Amino acid sequence: MTVTIKLGQLAEFLDATLRGDADKDITGLATLQEAGPGQVSFLANPQYRKFLAVSHAAAVFLKPADAEGFAGDALLVPDPYLAYAKISHLFDPKPKALPGVHPSAIVAADAHVDALASVGAFAVIESCARIAAGVTVGAHCFIGARSEIGEGGWLAPRVTLYHDVRIGKRVVIQSGAVLGGEGFGFANEKGVWQKIAQIGGVRVGDDVEIGVNTAVDRGALADTVIGNGVKLDNQIQIAHNVQIGDHTAMAACVGISGSTKIGKHCTIAGGVGMVGHIEVCDGVFVTGMTMVTRSITEPGAYSSGTAMQPAAEWRKSAARIRQLDDMARRLQQMEKVVEAVTSGGKASSEG
Repeated sequence: MTVTIKLGQLAEFLDATLRGDADKDITGLATLQEAGPGQVSFLANPQYRKFLAVSHAAAVFLKPADAEGFAGDALLVPDPYLAYAKISHLFDPKPKALPGVHPSAIVAADAHVDALASVGAFAVIESCARIAAGVTVGAHCFIGARSEIGEGGWLAPRVTLYHDVRIGKRVVIQSGAVLGGEGFGFANEKGVWQKIAQIGGVRVGDDVEIGVNTAVDRGALADTVIGNGVKLDNQIQIAHNVQIGDHTAMAACVGISGSTKIGKHCTIAGGVGMVGHIEVCDGVFVTGMTMVTRSITEPGAYSSGTAMQPAAEWRKSAARIRQLDDMARRLQQMEKVVEAVTSGGKASSEG
């Protein structure tokens, strides 16, 4: 499917300042290096400025300061990357599902599926589930009893919602994601693990995105809660009773242990792990592979671990780390000796 939009229409859509031919046809998006006639591009990272002069793009999204000396057509915007994000949807080739229930889908008699929703092949919708208008349920999805999906939601094929999962409006869930699975709860009785029933549910706010193969466990007692505008990447584990504040984003392979509470507008980079029963305040950035072992009460950036270095240097550093306890003890002994000598000398001079 080819979409053609006039450059002037794009400028109007973004409230951008157009410098160039408003009647030029735009048919797609591409990077500065790969763009050809009919495609627009953007310059968001200064390190790619070297490609600007040689780009064959029909037009480029630029900050006004970056447009100086550029001879090609340009759309001047405060944030080129944001402009690219907004117009990307105009050229998205993702097929649009038509309303209706596929003949092979299984829908419980007491489930409610809005006439404007789409239910794909071999999907299963259990008793008392509710699917709102404009929702797309992909092929082979499972929607458990009493679960709800708000207006405009989109579930890719093979998404699983267990029972009592409530999804807000315009939520996107990618393939393989599981919401409402039983949390990891066991009590130990004389060395034997006794399972704890997970009787809470999952609540997901509006405008949330959940990536491929990400798991959000149901609560043990109260619900696990994902706030409005939260973005979860692929292969993330959200344990039972976790709470994630509005507009927090997490990159791939993050693991959040049970009952941890994360604030609003946080950014959690890839591979971060968090222990359970801690709190992270609003506005926190945690860098990749960090292990968070205690609550964070002040906004800002946090890291743990060691940065990459040549292997030979890393082995030397690792050897020194193993010696730290011995070095600390020796330092304490030296401090005691210095203190004794200093105190003795002072007493002698005063005498």
